[in-house]
Amino acid sequence: MAVTDSAAARAGHAGPAPEAAAAADSPGAAESVEILLIEDDPQDAFLVEELLADTALDASITWVETLRAARDLLPAFRGCVLLDLNLPDAAGMELLREVLTTAESAAVVVLTGLNDEHEGAAAVAAGAQDYLVKGQVDGSLLARSLRYSVERQRSDENARQLREAELYARENMRLERGLLPQVLLDRSPLSHRSFYRPGRKRALVGGDFFDAVEKNGTTHVIIGDVSGHGPDEAALGVNLRIAWRALVMGGVPEEELLPALEEILLTERTQDEMYATLCQASLDTGTETLRIRLFGHPPPLVLAGEDIHEVAASPRPPLGVFPDSDRSVDEWPFPRGATLLLYTDGLVDAYDGAPPERLEVGGLCRILRQVRDEGASVVDLPERLVDEAERRNGGPLQDDVAMLLITHGTDP
Repeated sequence: MAVTDSAAARAGHAGPAPEAAAAADSPGAAESVEILLIEDDPQDAFLVEELLADTALDASITWVETLRAARDLLPAFRGCVLLDLNLPDAAGMELLREVLTTAESAAVVVLTGLNDEHEGAAAVAAGAQDYLVKGQVDGSLLARSLRYSVERQRSDENARQLREAELYARENMRLERGLLPQVLLDRSPLSHRSFYRPGRKRALVGGDFFDAVEKNGTTHVIIGDVSGHGPDEAALGVNLRIAWRALVMGGVPEEELLPALEEILLTERTQDEMYATLCQASLDTGTETLRIRLFGHPPPLVLAGEDIHEVAASPRPPLGVFPDSDRSVDEWPFPRGATLLLYTDGLVDAYDGAPPERLEVGGLCRILRQVRDEGASVVDLPERLVDEAERRNGGPLQDDVAMLLITHGTDP
């Protein structure tokens, strides 16, 4: 066990190790605790070392005499802070609050005098793990308090992380409900099957979104993907999806939907670099011709009988890249009984065997033919496609995958 005084610490002492407290691997071995002693009285500091010397606790002590000297050590410290509440440059609850705030991952044990025992109880109420009264502590009590304080801090940290994970999961569910809605096709000649699977790297949903709405005899379908991954992108995807639905339900003319949506994107995005790829398809009831608008997004596929082909729509820049760019529309046959497959790029970006070969649209068409030859129905198609893509990728896909299958005139 070694004590490093404040002068040595300022001269470049390595400081506390990253481990807060580690139980020994074998029975009877000494436990190890990193201690940051903040104490202005050299005799009290020496006494702490002497009390711990005869215990089984392997204590590595860094000693500083003032809060100012401790400030550089506290943020990265993960052990136990042994704190005198009366220092030359700080005292009382103000001192304790700064230490607790700065050393968030450390346990804090307060040292008080005989006449200040009430301060110790107040310190525990304020967040310290324990308090000890100078002159009433032996080595065994000191070692036990330090060891238990580190364990309690570790338990509190685990509980905090669990609460954060639960909040994160609930936020994830709220975002997912916003991105993946209940489509409004009750009066439409189209039926649907939707699918979403998160990518391997994230527990939180990304910016993939889709929707389908019938309004005044026309069914509009959209699928999109916000650039990037994370809560900002997911929130923007939710905003765009809800805004698009509101525009459709509000009777905004078809040719004005995406210009209005781009204005919303430019207003709501948190960074100028954020953009959204999307594909919108519109079909008037009683017709067999789709109107397709494609903005930086993978083109949809049409499955008609044994035929599988890509919709050769004119590609345009993603929304948010070149505002007010060309918004002309392409038309494509969509006969009754056919299915339109809209998807996000997480599916076609999978590796097709060994890297760097990607699946791309051609590989997706090959998988479609394979699984349909094996008798897969439209209902089972999304899972079969993703399972086969993951098999070729050699594991879970890196990016989120969203799919929307729209069938003309028959249930999927």
